Amino acid sequence: MPMVDWGPVIAAVILFILLSPGLLFQLPSRTRVVEFGNMYTSGISILVHAVIFFVLMTILVIAIGVHVQTTA
Repeated sequence: MPMVDWGPVIAAVILFILLSPGLLFQLPSRTRVVEFGNMYTSGISILVHAVIFFVLMTILVIAIGVHVQTTA
């Protein structure tokens, strides 16, 4: 049976939910640098959150090596 690594999948889902622009915070926002829980978004905010997601995902998967292995 092959080993299935669920660590990157779990990390990606959690980071995707937490870093959705406007859900917990939005960086940059319309009027300030950071707003919390405003549920609005913009193109630049999506770009900033995508870069933050990529950086954190890279650190978790490559540098730290998050692994959750199961057998399929």
